[in-house]
Amino acid sequence: MAEIYRKLTALDAVEYQNLVHKAYKPVTALGINFAAATADLTSIETHLKTNFAYGLFIDNKLACTISLRLPWGNNPGPYGVPHIGWVATSPDYKKQGLAAKMLAWVEREVLIKQLNVPFVTLGTAANHPWLSQFYIHYGFEEVGRADLTPDHTTIYYRKILNHELFALWKKHNPNRTKFTN
Repeated sequence: MAEIYRKLTALDAVEYQNLVHKAYKPVTALGINFAAATADLTSIETHLKTNFAYGLFIDNKLACTISLRLPWGNNPGPYGVPHIGWVATSPDYKKQGLAAKMLAWVEREVLIKQLNVPFVTLGTAANHPWLSQFYIHYGFEEVGRADLTPDHTTIYYRKILNHELFALWKKHNPNRTKFTN
């Protein structure tokens, strides 16, 4: 079983769309409407152009993805650092720990080694039955809540990746340490 991690490109758009639609279908059934669940191909292509999206390929098949919304992109996170989004695992690879492996790879290889960020954020639906516990288990802490859509409250999480840089960020961003609506 050959595993390859890499940045997704426009050439991956159709496969990426298929994966996120399949992966998010059970979430939609819960009444939670994440944008990835119904993104059309134009939206997927825009997402790939304005964010970093990474894939874990197993035997040349896209199995799991994570994207990073960038502070200068069209949908930045609330704290001016990369914001994790569109975490998705193909139903063919569920319950194999791929999301955790993908998350660890993105943290180590992209966020720490390449971007040198102090921390990363993500948001998820408060009414999702298990995502909050997943993120807490992997070192994220809740830092805020917001009602951004009518179907759910978003819980914002942060994971500090470099404590020295985080202290500097707090010093230079005293008004951004709490997220408010």
